[in-house]
Amino acid sequence: MVSLAVSAVDPDPAHWVRRHATRTRLVLGALAILTSVSALVSVGIGAVSIPPLEAVSILSARAGFGALADHTAVQETVLWSLRLPRALLAILVGGALAISGAVMQGLFRNPLADPGLIGVSTGAALAAAAVIVLGGATPIGVAVVGRDVWQPVAAFGGGLAVTWLVYRLSSLDGRTEVATMLLAGIALNAIAASGIGVLVFISDDQALRDLNFWLLGSLGGVTWDRLLVAAPLILAPTLGALALARPLNALVFGETEAHHLGINVEATKRVVVLLAAMAVGASVALTGVIGFVGLVVPHLVRLTLGPDHRVLLPATLMLGASLLLLADLFARTLVLPAELPVGILTSCVGGPFFLWLLVRRRDLGLW
Repeated sequence: MVSLAVSAVDPDPAHWVRRHATRTRLVLGALAILTSVSALVSVGIGAVSIPPLEAVSILSARAGFGALADHTAVQETVLWSLRLPRALLAILVGGALAISGAVMQGLFRNPLADPGLIGVSTGAALAAAAVIVLGGATPIGVAVVGRDVWQPVAAFGGGLAVTWLVYRLSSLDGRTEVATMLLAGIALNAIAASGIGVLVFISDDQALRDLNFWLLGSLGGVTWDRLLVAAPLILAPTLGALALARPLNALVFGETEAHHLGINVEATKRVVVLLAAMAVGASVALTGVIGFVGLVVPHLVRLTLGPDHRVLLPATLMLGASLLLLADLFARTLVLPAELPVGILTSCVGGPFFLWLLVRRRDLGLW
C-alpha cells in the first residue's frame, strides 16, 4: 500500500521528461506548420485572389523550376511585387519583436517586461516623427535625400541612442542595475513621448496624418529594395538572440547564482540590450510602432511550453511571425479598399490579454 501511494504521488520522472519532450516537439512542429500556412494564406487572400496552388506555382516559376499550374500575369505581379515582400517583412518583424520581448523578460526576470521598457520604440518614434514633421522645413539633408531614406535611418538611430542612454544611466563601476535600467527607461519613454506630443501639436494636416498612421504601425509600402536593406539589420540580432538561451536560463535563478554557474552576467546584460535594441529599432524603422507583440507572444509560449529558453526562444520566433502575418492579413482585408494600421489589431488582441494576465496573477496571489 505504501509503495502504491508513493508511486501515485511521485511518478516516474523519466516518464514526465519524455512526455514533455514529445509535447515540445509537437508544439514546435505545429508552430512551423502554422507559420508556413499563415504565409501562404497571407499572400493568397486580398483584392486579387491567388489560391495556394497558384501561389506555389508562381514561386516555383520565379525560382526557375517551372510553373506547376496556370496563373495570370496579374496574379504573378501582385504576389511577387506586393504581397511576398510584405509577408516576408511580417515574418521578420513579428519574429524580431517577439523574441526581443522574450529576452527582455528573461533579463528583467519579469513576464510583464517588454522591449519598450528600454525606450527603443519611443526613441525610434521620436526620431521618425521629427523627420515627418520637420523634414519639409530642412533646406538640406531630408529635402535633398528624401524622407523615404531619412525616416527609417533616423528611427533606427533614435532607438539605439535612447537605448544607449538608458544603459549608461543604469551602469556604475562596470555593473548594470536592472531596476535602474527599468526606471531610466520609464523616464526616457516619458520624455520621448512628450517630444512626440510637441511635434504633433506643431504639425500641419498632412504631416499629422502621416505621423498618426506611422505611429500605429503598418507593413504597407515595402519594396524588395527596402526589404533587402533592412532584412540583415533585423535578422542578425534576431538569430543572435537564439544563442542566449543558456545564460537566460541561468539568470532565472538570480545574478549571483548565474555567476556561480559560469555565466558572465554583465556581458549577458549588454548583449541582451544591444540585440533587442537593434532588432526592435530596425523593425520600428521600417514598419512604425507595433505594440504588444513582444509582450503577448512570449507569454503564450511560456504558458504552453514552460520557461526553458532553449524552447521558448524558437517557439516565440515562429508564433510572433504567424501572429503578425495574420494581423496584417486582417488589417488589409477588413475595410477594403482602405487599410487598417496593423498596430490597432495587435493592440486589440494584446490589451485584453494583458488585462486577463493581470487578473490571473492577482487571483493566484502572485502580486
